[in-house]
Amino acid sequence: MSASRTMPYPTNGATTIATDSSRVESKIELSAGTISCRLDRLPATRSVWKMVGMLSLGLFFEIYDLMYTGYIAPGLIKSGVLTQSTHGLFGTTGIASFIAALFCGLFLGTLACGSLADKFGRRAVFTYALIGYVIANTIMAFQTTALGLNFWRFVAGLGLGVELITIGAYISELVPKQIRGRAFATSQAVGFSAVPVAAFLSYLLVPVTFLGLEGWRWVVLLGAHGAVFVWLIRLNLPESPRWLAQRGRLAEADAILTGLEAKVEREYGRPLPPPAAPEAVIVCGKFRDMWKKPFGKRTIMFIIFHVCQTVGYYGFASWVPTLLIKQGINVTHSLMYSGLIAIAAPIGPLIGLLIADRFERKTIIVAMSVVNVVCGILFSQFRDTTMLILMGICLTLSGNIISYTYHTYQTEMFPTSIRARAVGFVYSWSRLSAIFSAFIIADILKQFGVTGVFTFISCAMGLVILSIGLLGPKTKNIALETLSK
Repeated sequence: MSASRTMPYPTNGATTIATDSSRVESKIELSAGTISCRLDRLPATRSVWKMVGMLSLGLFFEIYDLMYTGYIAPGLIKSGVLTQSTHGLFGTTGIASFIAALFCGLFLGTLACGSLADKFGRRAVFTYALIGYVIANTIMAFQTTALGLNFWRFVAGLGLGVELITIGAYISELVPKQIRGRAFATSQAVGFSAVPVAAFLSYLLVPVTFLGLEGWRWVVLLGAHGAVFVWLIRLNLPESPRWLAQRGRLAEADAILTGLEAKVEREYGRPLPPPAAPEAVIVCGKFRDMWKKPFGKRTIMFIIFHVCQTVGYYGFASWVPTLLIKQGINVTHSLMYSGLIAIAAPIGPLIGLLIADRFERKTIIVAMSVVNVVCGILFSQFRDTTMLILMGICLTLSGNIISYTYHTYQTEMFPTSIRARAVGFVYSWSRLSAIFSAFIIADILKQFGVTGVFTFISCAMGLVILSIGLLGPKTKNIALETLSK
């Protein structure tokens, strides 16, 4: 029996409903195809953007958690919990082990648990993964040994890995096709605004002790407890109608979508445009399905991409203060300059609001990868503070434009029924890459300095350019169901 099949329009056993969204009584046969077409015809009104905003607030705390790693590193070293250098290539007491512990958790979270959102739904997994990583981070903040610190960082990474996959699938399925790029850009802009927040909180808190707790512990606790607030907001998010329809829960999907259509129509001020004719929907659920045509080439492309882009992105972002110190900047000033560089983090996705749905995703990724290579090489050669900050800002901008673009791109590559599983699988390679690249970069930094680090990064970004440029399909303003054919 085939592992995948098409769900034609109409489906057997589908119920017939009446809708007045166009102010004309008409009979519509419920199916996964009609649910998708009704979603794609929605104008981008306040209710649509509100859903994006709520998901984006969740992403804020995920990015905060990911990105404070480099900023609290000087505090971890100062407190004696970790050391700056690593004893042996895979030593467990250096900063590299702390970075690797996070990415080990992210790797297993995305690889082994990414399919949970396909099985249990976007909303449920979204909520409980958040609770898990909040608890883990809270415990981690009180650890006094490298072993305890790294273990709870690993557990927090498990929850983060599941969260990041689910957010991407959630957004791609809730918004109409014509704003997918801008929706991801908005989400990433809100999410990456956490980077300067983490940087400046670290600048203020890491050098001091407050109420008997070292500053780096406060940085961790503030992020963990802020996420509880987001958990309460998420209770108002609906389940993905696309996911419900693919699971055969057509009545639930229709009820959610009918309510959303009514809100959007009131905000739009006139009848909604009619939905397009539904197309056959691919339904599959096995691991092997992501290797069948046309998904196999896309899977290989994203494996290569994620192994290499991680070197480029986290090779700089997770090491900013340390790289600045190597360039002759003292610890306090390196944190301050890192904060200035971090201000650019949300600006990259904001630029995406202007270009996201105007240019192909692959074109944006290739262009920004070239910028990353050029600015990285220049950063390694400069000693002037102003130029270091300027190149650091350019690296941050290009990296975050790549980030929001590929998060959009990878969710467009696979059908709804295996979207979280497939994205989790390809994304897990970036986590695996980060585990080893943290140790490799630490060793390169010790042996060859900042120039060696950016030479390594440039080679990786060259492979990004080749993989996306040669293998990447066009996706701009194309329905998810069409892209899955």
